[in-house]
Amino acid sequence: MKNRTINNHIRNIAIIAHVDHGKTTLVDAMFRQSGIFREGQHVDDRVMDSGDIERERGITISAKNCAVRWKGVKINILDTPGHSDFGGEVERALSMTNGCVLLVDSSEGPLPQTRFVLKKALDAGLNIIVVVNKIDRKDARPAEVLNEVYDLFIDLGADENQLDFPVLYAIGREGVAMASAEEKGTDLTPLFEAILNLPGPTYDADEPFQMQVADLAYSDYLGRLAVGRILHGSLKGGENLIRVDEHDAELTVKTTKVQVYEGLKLQEAKIVEPGDIVVLAGMDKITIGDTICTKEAPRHLPRIRVDDPTVSMRFGINNSPLAGQEGKIVQSRQIRERLMLETLRNVAITVEETEDKDSFVVKGRGEFQMAILVEQMRREGFELTVGRPEVILKEKDGQMLEPVEKLLVDCDEAFMGVVTEKLALRKGRMISLTNNGSGRPRMEFSIPSRGLIGFRDEFLTDTKGTGIMNSYLDGYEPYRGEFPSRFTGSLVCDRPGKGVAYAIYNLEPRGTMFVTPNQPMYEGLIVGEHNRDNDIDVNPCKEKKLTNLRASGKDENIILTPVRPITLEWAIHFVRDDEVVEVTPQSIRLRKKVLSAQQRHQIAGKKKAGEK
Repeated sequence: MKNRTINNHIRNIAIIAHVDHGKTTLVDAMFRQSGIFREGQHVDDRVMDSGDIERERGITISAKNCAVRWKGVKINILDTPGHSDFGGEVERALSMTNGCVLLVDSSEGPLPQTRFVLKKALDAGLNIIVVVNKIDRKDARPAEVLNEVYDLFIDLGADENQLDFPVLYAIGREGVAMASAEEKGTDLTPLFEAILNLPGPTYDADEPFQMQVADLAYSDYLGRLAVGRILHGSLKGGENLIRVDEHDAELTVKTTKVQVYEGLKLQEAKIVEPGDIVVLAGMDKITIGDTICTKEAPRHLPRIRVDDPTVSMRFGINNSPLAGQEGKIVQSRQIRERLMLETLRNVAITVEETEDKDSFVVKGRGEFQMAILVEQMRREGFELTVGRPEVILKEKDGQMLEPVEKLLVDCDEAFMGVVTEKLALRKGRMISLTNNGSGRPRMEFSIPSRGLIGFRDEFLTDTKGTGIMNSYLDGYEPYRGEFPSRFTGSLVCDRPGKGVAYAIYNLEPRGTMFVTPNQPMYEGLIVGEHNRDNDIDVNPCKEKKLTNLRASGKDENIILTPVRPITLEWAIHFVRDDEVVEVTPQSIRLRKKVLSAQQRHQIAGKKKAGEK
């Protein structure tokens, strides 16, 4: 840079941490203490988790921008997700910042996603403030956790400057931060001061306007909005600019409106200075990673790159006999448009066409990310079918490679045996075992990513809901061989009709039922989980034969076992390769890909003949 200048009026900060370590709660407190809300104003908790799914599940799914002011300095804050499946959101958000606050739980310490987000921050050369949060916990161990954080920095190859990070201790829920764990804090002033001590964004005063699109938003009035940090120069509304796309093509665009963040809202700005995060309207076909610059100096920036996807899932139309009865949007064209719109907003998702034109292969970071996408689509009125998540394999030098994850398990000693046994069946290998005498040993495993698909539900059942498991991608290793994804078969309905209590009651000894009386059925619908490993065709619509003889006590009152509610995550883990999940705004059903029992038997016969 020829004329390197620092803009001391602005700080751009990302809040990064593992899931449930208190990021969004801390941002709430920063809002309250910076004067964003007027006195006495009613404000919901976790105000940054604005989506319905985020509020229901208590997690952050997409990174969001906001801004507060402290001592005349504008602090742009990006609240990022803590779940590894939404890592693409973190990478995108970090491209707009020049510093970050790393939150670590005072009891749990650095966990897998802490490692992931910290590595991305170190690679980007960001200034880091470490905050040990929740120090009011009874099992808090701030000194040990800080040592673990230093070890993590060293392990990730941090240089001397990066290791010299400021440390604060906080209770995010109470809105206090302290310089030492023994102090009694009163507010978040130490945190705001630490943020102001970080250097502001740098720019070249001689360079013309240049920014990179890091996020997209949409307004009913203004259309598509481009969000990004101004790297050089300033900007006014109504200017004619150049957009450089992924093919290096230069297209003329005009900014109809320039906005910046003030608190949670957008505010129109007459002129925006370098280093600020800006929202531009008037650019219809813009995508994440595009460069916006002046006509006189059309220089593009390297595009935002994120880690490759590791999981794929097939999305298709709903072609069951009940199709179109509950959802408004059922055509493959509309499903395709919705998936393509998702790729514009989420850089970690890609969509591929298939030969049959009625289904699409969606690739992403994990099955949880896929489940959230399906949940969003069903709430928007879509009907669709989705298959079982599959890991994306790679081939190198003639050898098949698969994604492998480091898995950290924290559970009671009594459950160690069953957890180790289940992971061994899924080709997991124990790397280390640490027992600190608390009765809850920590185990570390190396396990294929496909071995973790559907394991969380089993794990929680085996540990009676007390176990904690976290994982992160550790690279690719040679394929470790096949293992069974499910040890049970399916009870498959053999005819259309409505469920009958008498028939369902008599099927209960065969396995676990998923359906209730009067529920509409069709051939190929999975009505239960078979006790054995094979599929059987059953008739849940069979009525009791009536006679003209009656006797007191002859007709018994049928009491059915309560049916477990089918959740989307459980369903996509449960289905086998020849099964799909039928998703509508009102229902989640499991069914066979081929509905006709006769066709399924023919396919099975050909497969057996081919094996011989």
